[in-house]
Amino acid sequence: MGEPFVLTPVHSALPVGRGLAYVTFAATTWGTAGAAASLLFETSGLGPLALTFWRTLGGLALMLPILLLRRRRPVTRPARPRSSRRDRTLRIVVTGLGLTVFQAAYFQAVDATGLAVATVVTLGAAPVMVALAGRVAVGEHLGRGGAFAVVGALAGLSVLVFGSEGTGEVRPAGVGLALLSAAGYATITVYTRYLGRGGDVVDPYLTTVTSFAVCTGCLLPFALAEGMLPRAEQWGQTLGLLLYIASVPTALAYGLYFTGLAVVRATTVSVLTLIEPVTAAAIAVALLDERLTVATLVGTAMLLCAVAALALAETRANPGAGG
Repeated sequence: MGEPFVLTPVHSALPVGRGLAYVTFAATTWGTAGAAASLLFETSGLGPLALTFWRTLGGLALMLPILLLRRRRPVTRPARPRSSRRDRTLRIVVTGLGLTVFQAAYFQAVDATGLAVATVVTLGAAPVMVALAGRVAVGEHLGRGGAFAVVGALAGLSVLVFGSEGTGEVRPAGVGLALLSAAGYATITVYTRYLGRGGDVVDPYLTTVTSFAVCTGCLLPFALAEGMLPRAEQWGQTLGLLLYIASVPTALAYGLYFTGLAVVRATTVSVLTLIEPVTAAAIAVALLDERLTVATLVGTAMLLCAVAALALAETRANPGAGG
């Protein structure tokens, strides 16, 4: 899973075309993280919480040097008042806990109901939750397009769950975990927007590193209880998949995503990240032998169309918004 932070980026001279390529690559690789997790669940003996712990710990270890290197380079930043230590601590805690719920619940959903459904529900519900919570917490105008997207997403989710009832392909517990993951995402995003109203411009790399640190600490006791060490069998494959999850769809993807976000409109980014559930669904069918029923396909299409409509409505309402 990706795109947990929507932060005000620093200035960048990166060409827009390259920024689009970076975001597209990031979204595509995010779609492979759940597939790698599914394989690990089958062969390594690791549970969802232990896997999330290793992912965030590995991502933290790989992204920390990137952050340190960036801080040595001169970067043009907008002038802003310095926030208090209490505000900075609160931001780290909220984003860290939100990331913990977002990532851990997603991997649990993949384990419970499969890669395709878990990814589609999380990625489909998250923007809708953001729109609703933003209306209440930040006072953002939902608009007719936003209301249509909310109704469409709820309808798609209903088709996905109730239309597949009795087939064994969609499990309510897994859908619930995917919705919990989406709620973690929405918490981070809306809280970030709330901070942005006060002119608090946050370095997304710093936020990601500190959030990974909080997430790793929160998950450690649960990972210990679940079993942190994988089985000795197929150790090479397990290590390779863990390294892949920590490096490509985590450290590399987040680095490219934030770089691209500096020059690509936020609404464009929200549509491009729909590549993630499409990639996950394709991998689930082609490599993991997951079946997509008619109800699953229809519900998926309705959810993704709702997200695209929400992005289009935001573009029309805020033609100058974006990265």
